[in-house]
Amino acid sequence: MKRFENIFRTICGLCFALLAAIPTNAAAQELKGMDNVEIGLITCTPHDEVYSLYGHAALCVHYKNEGYHEVFTYGIFNFKAPNFVWRFIMGHTDYELGKTELQFFVREYQKWGSQVSEQILNLTPQEKQAVIQALETNALPQNKVYRYNFFYDNCATRPRDIVERAISGTIVYDERADYQPSYREMIHEYTRNNPWSAFGNDLLLGMKADTKTTRREQEFLPRNLQYDFDHAVVDRNGVKTPLVAQRLVIVPAGVQMTERSFPLSPLTCIVILLAAALMVFILEQKTGKTVVIWDAFLMLVTGLAGIIIVLMFFSEHPATSSNLQVLILNPLPLFFIPQVMRRRKTKWFKISLILTLLFLAGSLLQDYAEGMEIVALCLLTRYWRHRNDK
Repeated sequence: MKRFENIFRTICGLCFALLAAIPTNAAAQELKGMDNVEIGLITCTPHDEVYSLYGHAALCVHYKNEGYHEVFTYGIFNFKAPNFVWRFIMGHTDYELGKTELQFFVREYQKWGSQVSEQILNLTPQEKQAVIQALETNALPQNKVYRYNFFYDNCATRPRDIVERAISGTIVYDERADYQPSYREMIHEYTRNNPWSAFGNDLLLGMKADTKTTRREQEFLPRNLQYDFDHAVVDRNGVKTPLVAQRLVIVPAGVQMTERSFPLSPLTCIVILLAAALMVFILEQKTGKTVVIWDAFLMLVTGLAGIIIVLMFFSEHPATSSNLQVLILNPLPLFFIPQVMRRRKTKWFKISLILTLLFLAGSLLQDYAEGMEIVALCLLTRYWRHRNDK
């Protein structure tokens, strides 16, 4: 009887050992399958659409045995979503992680003439598995929506963070101590051919956009992240290997498609405004009569623009608070328009003088949108006209 009991225990032990070995073998097989998987960082050069002026980045998982190439892109948004414009102004930019096949992903950039390149990353099987698990988890319906932030949490920083967390060692980057541009300066590099985009950005960004940036902060731009990955090494317990194993060009640069924009630049429009202001001023000096319609026009334009500037102080967008342009673009003049139209005495023009002088002094602290000093000069002509008002 005891003999049968021992045999039974031995059989049970073998069964438990086999059952325990199944997950281990499955995990081993899964890791072995990673040898046929490659993961790459895709970088797309900018094109003319406003949402792509700064380029784009994504992660691609290549299942070589299946011939399937899946792109994970943190850049999906819906213009038709309820209250999209209002939510965008307030910084409630909820973007999604999207999944698509590589050929469909590159088609749009190919149409616009953008170059699409890829850096195949030098990852271990465990690291590849960790990246894929992180991406698949983020792509779940309950996880795929995230609060997009242009400078700090966007299509480039998300892939970087996922790769860094998956690496079992340490990524050593090549620091660029001699290159510390501000956020505004970096943006200007990409909007130099889009004056209205540059003007709009500079109008909304405050002093925080003029601070010098670190190498890591500069990686919000896909091109900078691409450069840093190219020059990075991974230190795994003293063994150093390049982070990028191979650099590929999936779609070569083509002819850039551009769309027609407003024919006049912001600076041209502001110079026209100044010319009109001087003509009105000269006319008033000759006739001795004040053109209150012109006063009301300037007050209305600066007041309406000021509503947006003030709203941006409460927005979640980065660097839109502490915007000194609010000194000449603010809603205050809207409250004085009725008095001006009735030709009644008002303190607005003296208030405007103080605010305008503070604005001009503030140029030492913040880079303003192109031509804003000219707008300030237009406002000063109105104070001069009303300087004797009591």
